[in-house]
Amino acid sequence: MASRPASRRAAPAPDQPAAGSARRAPMQGRSHETVQRVLAATAALLGRGVSVEALTTAQIAAEAGLSVGGLYRFFLDKQAIVDAIAVRHMELFQEALAGQMMLAFPSDQTAFLGAVIDAFAAYLEANPDFCTVAYGAPGGGRYVSRPTREAYAGSGNVSDLVRSFLSEAFDIEMTETFEFRLRLAIEVGDRLLAYAFEQPDEAGRRRVLEEAKRVLAFTVFGA
Repeated sequence: MASRPASRRAAPAPDQPAAGSARRAPMQGRSHETVQRVLAATAALLGRGVSVEALTTAQIAAEAGLSVGGLYRFFLDKQAIVDAIAVRHMELFQEALAGQMMLAFPSDQTAFLGAVIDAFAAYLEANPDFCTVAYGAPGGGRYVSRPTREAYAGSGNVSDLVRSFLSEAFDIEMTETFEFRLRLAIEVGDRLLAYAFEQPDEAGRRRVLEEAKRVLAFTVFGA
């Protein structure tokens, strides 16, 4: 059984917005509460089937019990709110993944990669607002800005966590070649997850996810 890696650094606080996404950092209690109300209101609207395209800051403000001006004190625009939702979910997923791995760590590196894919798919299923902003409607575009995706998935927190586990638990040397393969797997995996959530039923989704595990294992480990 592989040893469990030591925890690296604490995840950023869920109320910290992505760089440039908010007008000011919500440091005080009332400001924090207001930001959380905006995010909760947006998530509720998305969960009720309002599309991101149709969503307006006026709707969000009304749902949160704020004036539009009050909303704009903390967020530049709708995109900033969407990005903040994505950031919060990625941080929560990172915490959940780390906890899951500490409780039941996979026996080998391929099983570990598969467990990460399964965990992320389950998180998307449990949080439809995040699934909507991350992957959009079937056949449609995605709504999280590229800089935010880079900061919290492609080259940031989650990829750092995966890299840490692979390096420390499975003694994999982080060479330039391996880093390239891992980054390629993240990009390919992102697209395969989007395709999985476009499937019309659970069986189709599972089929894509299982194939994604094989494709990504080969990409990263060559097997």
